[in-house]
Amino acid sequence: MNLKGKSLLTLKDFNREEIEYLVDLAKELKDKKKAGIKGEALAGKNIALIFEKPSTRTRCAFTVAAADEGANPTYLAGSEIQLGHKESVEDTAKVLGRMFDAIEFRGFKQSDVEGLAKHSGVPVYNGLTDDFHPTQVLADLLTMKEQFGKLEGLNFVYLGDGRNNMANSLMIGLLKTGVNVAIVAPKSLWPEEDLVEICKGYARETGAALTITDDVEAVKNADVLYTDVWVSMGEEEKAKERVDLLRPYQINKEMMERTGNSGTIFMHCLPAVKGNEVTEEVFDSKASVVFDEAENRLHTIKAVMVATLGE
Repeated sequence: MNLKGKSLLTLKDFNREEIEYLVDLAKELKDKKKAGIKGEALAGKNIALIFEKPSTRTRCAFTVAAADEGANPTYLAGSEIQLGHKESVEDTAKVLGRMFDAIEFRGFKQSDVEGLAKHSGVPVYNGLTDDFHPTQVLADLLTMKEQFGKLEGLNFVYLGDGRNNMANSLMIGLLKTGVNVAIVAPKSLWPEEDLVEICKGYARETGAALTITDDVEAVKNADVLYTDVWVSMGEEEKAKERVDLLRPYQINKEMMERTGNSGTIFMHCLPAVKGNEVTEEVFDSKASVVFDEAENRLHTIKAVMVATLGE
């Protein structure tokens, strides 16, 4: 599989074989790390890490993944560089592309990460924008495959804010790999119709099912219940209204039992607001694999960099 030089801006740009290759490569790299085998695929590479938004998992995963494979990561806080303010995205991209071998961007506008990819001449990785969070979905796919031994045919249900970057990205990545996806949310928080239509096309290609509903009965037979924070970064003023709206979609003991499947697992991209989208009881239960997901950010991000930049 040749992904050399390819950017990861959204999983729309990757086909099923490429996504599955990255997940399998991540498992291989994870096994090597556990065995104490050091990699050198990125030896001598310099990687810029741009962060406009705060981060725990994404920043740590990119930093450790780069170091594990011999690369040198450089952290660039959004408040400390000129990106899109005193200097255009295009000009910043041209400067960084001459100094670095790859660029990670975590920020607000999808157009910014796309601009960096268009003008830098090096692979660019989307560490999160307001629209998409593709590296998280790769970690979720690896976690699901570890839990169930497969992806195709699993029943995945996302509850909560159905139009945020996680719901968007999960629909794309999971449907492309044959997972049945249900987005369960109040109608005012359903995903954009344009994206739903695109995702219906992915579902037709793989034979997976896509359901968009406000009825929590859709959790029946779920293998996975997934949620995210109810109030995304930048929406804090909507907190009370959003909490009231989404209370019926909380993942609690009763919601887990409603699946009728004793093997249902709970997933969350973190950080979680316990007591809102999930109860502490479920978060800390044996069904919860949230820390496996968090660790798998490292291995899947490493796989992306090795596949697109490695020697």
